[in-house]
Amino acid sequence: MADIKVILKDGYIKEFPAGVSIREIAYSLGKKLAEQAIAGKIDGKMVDLDQKILSDSQILIITIEDEEGLDILRHSTSHIMASAVRQLFPGVKVAIGPSIEKGFYYDFDRDETFVPEDLEKIEEKMNEIIAADIPFERLEMNKQEAIDLFKNLGEIYKVELLEEIADEKVSLYKTGDFLDLCRGPHIPSTKKIKAFKLLSIAGAYWRGNEKNKMLQRIYGTAFKSKEELEEYLRKLQEAVKRDHRKIGRDLDLFSIQEEAGPGLVFWHQKGAAVRKVIEDFWKEEHYRRGYELVNSPHIARSHLWKISGHLDFYKENMFSGIDIEGQEYILKPMNCPFHILIYKSSRRSYRDLPMRMAEMGTVYRYERSGVLHGMLRVRGFTQDDAHIFCTPEQLKDEVLGCVDLAEFIMKTFGFFEYEINLATRPEKFAGTSEDWDVAEATLRAALVEKNLSFIVDEGGAVFYGPKIDIKIKDALGRLWQGPTIQFDFNLPGRFDVTYIGQDGNKHTPYMVHRAILGSFERFMGCLIEHYAGAFPTWLAPVQARIMPITSRTQEYAMNIKKTLEAEGIRTDIDDRSEKINLKIREAQVEKIPYMLIVGEKEESAGNVALRSRSKGDLGPKPLKDFIIEIKDEIKSRR
Repeated sequence: MADIKVILKDGYIKEFPAGVSIREIAYSLGKKLAEQAIAGKIDGKMVDLDQKILSDSQILIITIEDEEGLDILRHSTSHIMASAVRQLFPGVKVAIGPSIEKGFYYDFDRDETFVPEDLEKIEEKMNEIIAADIPFERLEMNKQEAIDLFKNLGEIYKVELLEEIADEKVSLYKTGDFLDLCRGPHIPSTKKIKAFKLLSIAGAYWRGNEKNKMLQRIYGTAFKSKEELEEYLRKLQEAVKRDHRKIGRDLDLFSIQEEAGPGLVFWHQKGAAVRKVIEDFWKEEHYRRGYELVNSPHIARSHLWKISGHLDFYKENMFSGIDIEGQEYILKPMNCPFHILIYKSSRRSYRDLPMRMAEMGTVYRYERSGVLHGMLRVRGFTQDDAHIFCTPEQLKDEVLGCVDLAEFIMKTFGFFEYEINLATRPEKFAGTSEDWDVAEATLRAALVEKNLSFIVDEGGAVFYGPKIDIKIKDALGRLWQGPTIQFDFNLPGRFDVTYIGQDGNKHTPYMVHRAILGSFERFMGCLIEHYAGAFPTWLAPVQARIMPITSRTQEYAMNIKKTLEAEGIRTDIDDRSEKINLKIREAQVEKIPYMLIVGEKEESAGNVALRSRSKGDLGPKPLKDFIIEIKDEIKSRR
């Protein structure tokens, strides 16, 4: 058989006999690589290790060290889980079982409900399958054969999937007695799995459609080593402790009220206090940087959303059908058209630009109840929207200003690590190629000038403009959606947005949509989990709690409270007839930054016995000295 040329990593070319497998190539490059290999790529297409190569090709060996390799490992683990479930619970039907970020899941149709104790049984059976070193075998057959096969097995969900596949040939994978419809690839055998854990059980509608049957979903995860798995499970436990829903309830920050409906957030007094601090800081920074604040209505006639295009492309996410004097009104899903109407309320010239318009605008979007999640996924939320209208000559400085503002605000809130994406032009787009080129170049130049590393998402922009997406990393290394800087070449055209240039003619301004915090609700949820509820002093809803030791010092405690409040320090007083140690413990649980303990000795000296949430007992201190120190801490936003 003739030799073929194989282009390997780094462009290295090597000759092999035609028909050589990915596995054989891996062995030729070294025993260690062969042991780590779990799949391959032929000219960019993922394949199993046993795939044969018949012509000149570019080959990449995929190992467990690669992100794609870890995805394959997790997907293979989901097959093993499904096999174990089938063996333990006869009659169960299997649906789908993909890998997901940090793990995998599989959906099952079973009359009885899975319980947590079942996960232990399933894990035991999975360990047996792994220890048996069972190979993953790829089978190919025509679609009708596969349909007949799964019909005989009673696997109705596989039959439904097969009937929608256009290809005449399909692939299946066999692991012992378990057979699954799958395009692959998979690990060579079950023994490649070294560390896995089943995590939880949840309900999931078949294919995500609420009209379909509710299935049972088992989530799990897998890693290349037990050490990495243990570290992940440790972070999961920490994440549970930091869950903003639990902390929000424990610290009385917010609630979701059943009487009002799901996805609608009630900010309680303490949560509203934190929000006010955030809003005041946000406003101060925007005024300082030349923004003008506006406010817009919560509803508008459907005609406005017809002009904007939302009614044609976004209707399923909008709350509509409000009849007012025979006309339909819609709750606003976003603020953009309102800001355009404000811009268009007067004739604008180049002398009016740049115009930086900002609003904390409350919007409403329909989300299915199954995806609602505390403050992170809601139906009503407030966005810190801004729209900048500017000339081409002003564009670079405006984008730089947006990046600088985003970086400053995120760092002020304690987020110092980011993941930045620059999304570029898709195949179908609004506006001209020239406008897109200018916009993309400007976004790129701003990131380079700020010395920020970023990933280019080629073709990943939405049709109306390129954007910068910044994801912030929290204390557990998790990424949260943060600032967005987005061009819009769609709405200015739909609304005929113009300005009079120096030449006396009409021109279309560049319109930059920009959000820093995004949704106040989601950002608050992120802050709660980042700090585990222990907000820095400047953000804490109660910055200092006064604790009189006996009733004899209550008047002194009340005077301290009045003094602190006059200085703008958020404070309360615990004057219950309880032991001081209990009061301290409760203040620690409530994550109060400072505790001021006052007895007769402190009163006579004009002091407070100061205690810090993080540093413990700080000893006696004159009240005036404490005020100076805490005000400095608040002013410097620590």
